[in-house]
Amino acid sequence: MSGQSKLSFDGGWEYSAAPQDTSMMQLEKQYGLFIGGDFVAPEEGGYFDTVNPATEEKLASVASATDADVNRAVKAARKAFEGPWSKMSAADRGKYIFRIARMLQERSREFAVIESLDGGKPIRESRDIDIPLSAAHFFYYAGWADKLQYAFPGRSAQPLGVAGQIIPWNFPLLMAAWKIAPALACGNTVVLKPAETTPLTALKLAELIRDADLPPGVVNIVTGAGETGSAIVQHDDIDKIAFTGSTAVGRSIQQSLAGTNKKYTLELGGKAANIIFADAAIDQAIEGIVNGIFFNQGHVCCAGSRLLVQEAVADEVIQKLKDRMETLIVGNPLDKNTDIGAINSSAQLERIESYLRLGQEEGAEMHQSSRSVPDAGYWCRPTLFTGVAQSNRIVQEEIFGPVLAIQTFRTLEEGVTKANNTPYGLSGGVWTDKGAKIFKMTRAIRAGVIWANTFNKFDPTSPFGGYKESGVGREGGLHGLSAYARLENRA
Repeated sequence: MSGQSKLSFDGGWEYSAAPQDTSMMQLEKQYGLFIGGDFVAPEEGGYFDTVNPATEEKLASVASATDADVNRAVKAARKAFEGPWSKMSAADRGKYIFRIARMLQERSREFAVIESLDGGKPIRESRDIDIPLSAAHFFYYAGWADKLQYAFPGRSAQPLGVAGQIIPWNFPLLMAAWKIAPALACGNTVVLKPAETTPLTALKLAELIRDADLPPGVVNIVTGAGETGSAIVQHDDIDKIAFTGSTAVGRSIQQSLAGTNKKYTLELGGKAANIIFADAAIDQAIEGIVNGIFFNQGHVCCAGSRLLVQEAVADEVIQKLKDRMETLIVGNPLDKNTDIGAINSSAQLERIESYLRLGQEEGAEMHQSSRSVPDAGYWCRPTLFTGVAQSNRIVQEEIFGPVLAIQTFRTLEEGVTKANNTPYGLSGGVWTDKGAKIFKMTRAIRAGVIWANTFNKFDPTSPFGGYKESGVGREGGLHGLSAYARLENRA
């Protein structure tokens, strides 16, 4: 792979390969379903392979859960909810969540390596963002477990029961932490399904939960494809559905739950606009753009996949972006020098490439970096489009790849209009040195999360979610806690 050789740059200097040590990693050849506190074989389903997207090599075989397996998991979760978990004091539940956080922290390097192997993201992102943030969410909600009366003053917070949770492939462990930690803190039990292309860190988390001596059935993890997720959504004995994924699937889930008493939260797609004003610190903004769309391969629902730049500095910004793209290293995710890792799957790469063709057919001008990519695996060079119209599909639709659509604007009002003119409303970014302009923009942009002079910064204390087709409800912070509680007025 290219990341294992020296990489030369026009300036005459070069990086030597810096591969991450993998000796601490332990992977089983085959994983069953985690039900009732232990790994079990599927009743009817078989197994599927999960592969390394950087090499296309098999990593492990993983069980495919059927309706019967989901039913077993829900029964185990219900038994734990009505048994030891509900009888346990809130303080003791918090201790278990804290224990999971500490154990995850202690094994962070192993989890980071597995996350990069299974998902294709650079080890720097897994090591410095995904795993620490996952542990932080468990720590944060462990602290709330015995303090719910302070989280919701004047109201009594009761658990909902069994929560069915379905997570995507872009942040496998972090999405699991976002959902499991607040559910447990409120006294619920869980049946979680990870994405079929990135199940391994969820299964390693199951090992950790087992080793933490969490009562059997409190957390159950079932693997499989869309049919497994559908079985969770349709199950009559599940009280809450939490889904992160595509808008199309979220809409289908919403229709399925209509007329039922199930609570639900949906964190769906996005088409975030990064808005750069002429008075912004341009070099800082360039790094924010790169961080927002390229470093994460665009595999983030809140990725800054649209750039709105004020006309006076448009040429400067675009040229600096092109220059910066040439320095980005695309290659081995386990090389610490790598900036852009592999695309998660062949299907996702095909989707990205279809949008690259579509953008050119719509009349936009495409520019890609000239950096080489490995022969094996799934790769996409960082790409930007100029000369795009607001109606272009590459402006309106979520691509989920390292693809940036650039538009210009003249006035603040025009920038707001263009930023809001998509079906989504998940996130956005504003770059300017004027505080008043920041406040005016953030009030006017219809998005759930807006960053000012930075991008893609997360904290477990802050709620995350969107408007319009970007979802329903919030995760993180007290908002994420309330999504797993039935709030009643105190007498």
